[in-house]
Amino acid sequence: MHAIREALAAFRRAPLLTALSTAMVALALYVVGLFAVASYNLHEALERVEERVEVVVYVRDDARDSEIQLLEEELRSMEEVADTRYYSKEDALQRARVDLPEFEELFTDLEVNPLPASVEVELGAGFRTPESVARVADRASIYPFVEATRYGQEWVDRLFLLRRIGGITTAILGSAFAVVAALIIGTAVRIAIFARREEIHVMRLVGATHGFIRRPFLLEGALTGILGGGLAVALTYASYLGVSRLIFRLEWIPLEWVVAGIAAGGLFGLLASAFALRRYLREV
Repeated sequence: MHAIREALAAFRRAPLLTALSTAMVALALYVVGLFAVASYNLHEALERVEERVEVVVYVRDDARDSEIQLLEEELRSMEEVADTRYYSKEDALQRARVDLPEFEELFTDLEVNPLPASVEVELGAGFRTPESVARVADRASIYPFVEATRYGQEWVDRLFLLRRIGGITTAILGSAFAVVAALIIGTAVRIAIFARREEIHVMRLVGATHGFIRRPFLLEGALTGILGGGLAVALTYASYLGVSRLIFRLEWIPLEWVVAGIAAGGLFGLLASAFALRRYLREV
């Protein structure tokens, strides 16, 4: 209870310093929040694109039904494959007419259907990686009645390169701004220590333990981080609403991310305070 009372009293004694520390922490975490929204929406967009990753196996016109059935059974037995769908030459022509209505006249005048039959291979979740896609395509290519396999290797490689770049950038920038927030809290705690150096000296004279002296400062840093985290969430949400209504639709980050962000603010405040206390209490 003493630690709580002292932490709250510190806020009342120096409201300007508390407001400044909270605002600076909020600003640092706000940038992290903006990047989190951007990163999450990029991830969601890539997820939607990734769901369309599939292998198309084109079969020769003289392929027998039993051979195609064997191909589908063999492919479905692979752990990477979720399902297969066979489209005959007539199906391919009908789909082309639907997907490419501007060429309807061309398709109508055809005397011979030039489109091949195909087997479209749907990949399971977690198996839409370049390695898995290539493995399925190589497996299908061994059959002599298979004319070609297509999966857009260059496109798939670029898709997963974007995902890796997004993940690495998130980690680097998030860590950088987290360090900035921790330094800000640490500086605020250092100022608070020197502002109360006489009180700390008296407490030492009457036999107060290091833990007793440290606890209010630790709690003060944690509360500052939590307040900054909450303010950062509010600012991030306001920016999200503004962009969604005025520019383009965005998805809001999951609730777990919001809670984790506020908790991270409190944790950063606690750790920064601990570091500052360990270093600067010796100087008082």
